[in-house]
Amino acid sequence: MKVKPIDQHEQQPVTMDGATGARMRMLVGPAEGAGNFHMRHFEVAPGGHTPHHQHDYEHEIIILNGEGTAQSPQGEQAFRAGDVIWVPPNEMHQFRNTGTEPLQFICLIPAPEQCAT
Repeated sequence: MKVKPIDQHEQQPVTMDGATGARMRMLVGPAEGAGNFHMRHFEVAPGGHTPHHQHDYEHEIIILNGEGTAQSPQGEQAFRAGDVIWVPPNEMHQFRNTGTEPLQFICLIPAPEQCAT
């Protein structure tokens, strides 16, 4: 078992093309031997955003702090702390911080072995 505060996990910039002001912490992943799911914490600076991208796996998100918009083929949807977002496989998506404070969210994805096409 692991018990460790979010802020004690190493934070790295998101280097994927199209990301601005986004950083990530791997909370549960390969270091813990997590074989089914990986849990990540994202922080997006005011005015920042994740890349506009897609992938062949779903992911689940819970907004911890801040507010923003989620861009998808269905359009733009506003969200705020406490909201839950589900992104289906292969859907183009992007998250933008439209507020004045850092946007923070937890994102769950299948472990890479589960994501193989």
